[in-house]
Amino acid sequence: MRLSRAVPLLAGAMTAAALTGPSPADATEGGEHCGRQERVRVPGAALQRSACLADLTTTGLADTVYTDLADQAGLTAAGTRTPSGVPGIQVDGYFPDSSRFNTTHGWRHDAQFVIRLPDHWNGGLVVTGAPGTRKQYATDKAISDRALAQGYAYAATDKGNSGADFYRDGVRPGDAVAEWNTRTTQLARAARRVVAQRYGHAPRRTYMAGISNGGYLTRWQLENHPELYDGGVDWEGALWTADGPSLLTSLPTAVARSLGAARDEDMYAAGFARGSEFLWPYHAKAYWGLTQKVYRAEFDPAYDPACPGPSAGSSSAEILAPCPADAAYDYAARPASVHRAVARVALTGRIGKPLITLHGDLDALLPEAADSDVYARMIDTSGRGRLHRHYTIQGGTHVDGLYDAHPARLHPILPCFRSAFDALTGWVERGTPPPADHTVGRPGDGDVVGSCDLTENASARR
Repeated sequence: MRLSRAVPLLAGAMTAAALTGPSPADATEGGEHCGRQERVRVPGAALQRSACLADLTTTGLADTVYTDLADQAGLTAAGTRTPSGVPGIQVDGYFPDSSRFNTTHGWRHDAQFVIRLPDHWNGGLVVTGAPGTRKQYATDKAISDRALAQGYAYAATDKGNSGADFYRDGVRPGDAVAEWNTRTTQLARAARRVVAQRYGHAPRRTYMAGISNGGYLTRWQLENHPELYDGGVDWEGALWTADGPSLLTSLPTAVARSLGAARDEDMYAAGFARGSEFLWPYHAKAYWGLTQKVYRAEFDPAYDPACPGPSAGSSSAEILAPCPADAAYDYAARPASVHRAVARVALTGRIGKPLITLHGDLDALLPEAADSDVYARMIDTSGRGRLHRHYTIQGGTHVDGLYDAHPARLHPILPCFRSAFDALTGWVERGTPPPADHTVGRPGDGDVVGSCDLTENASARR
């Protein structure tokens, strides 16, 4: 985890331009194919490799070393349409780091990143960090493809540690998650310099966006480094607060439920939404036990040192299995040292740039009532409400891949993320305020996977 001094866990239908790339009128800068590639040097990187590619999107990169479709699995609905045909430069590499969880490219080295520089640049940069415990290519389909097609440069980080054993990184409780924020800041600064090398000047606009843990990173960056960004979109972001709520206050009830020791009413009291019950069996198998045990091990390793111990497990069944003791975990009763560990990475609500939050009302991993609803109140309490919009996506859940199993009940959030990003840029660049906070209704018909109008079927937030 050590940083060098030198340096499975977001209006309207997409237009033809969004699917095929920027029009000539939008392609304002850097039009020469892979121009200035030899000048591109990532500040502070221990290793980098650049490539001139005919297409930087997942359509062009599938089955190559320049993306990882497996690490994107489950984040998007199967019918998601993606842009293609965006030529430019891709830079892969890593910053100095002492941990070795990420084996991408055979490097066995953490703090890996990817930076993409389209030939036709619109003057902007989009930065993100991996959701869950995934790696740097995880949001290529969900975020990178459309950002590139709109002309943005793009940068993503693996957050400095990944995989189910991420909590083993660092020395003190909370070190691994704290590194996520440090690595994101490091990449944002480096990517801005890289953009200047490629195009001749720094980005005019820099946006942060992310899913799940990437949403948490977006919140933290806009609170702690607003000077680096012009705004952000937070898609199902995780909430960390020193005294709760957080997933350590809601997931123990879910673990108890998976073990037959909690009732429906207990789940509702913990924040899980009525109507989300049909998603609980899947989450009991795939999410609750693993998520609770590894984050509890990150912040509170003394609670049950034998579980997960030095590893979350060697087989899929072992990794996903809950620790029975976590069903009785009581964060409020844990020692002050545990709360201090969480406080190191806690959010405050004091955002310094415009932020749009999206959260599905059927999220069965990070329930909205115990997460984004709370964060919105934190922002209001801090006096920053004018900088925030919070949209509840009716029928949305934590990952869009579940839409394929429940198309009559769920609504993918990705098209709403795309609409929200457009609303953010209009807010920042043209002074057009997005709609007030509300619930975005689930479309009764039409292109549910490919479109989302943030004003359509709107209802006041509950």
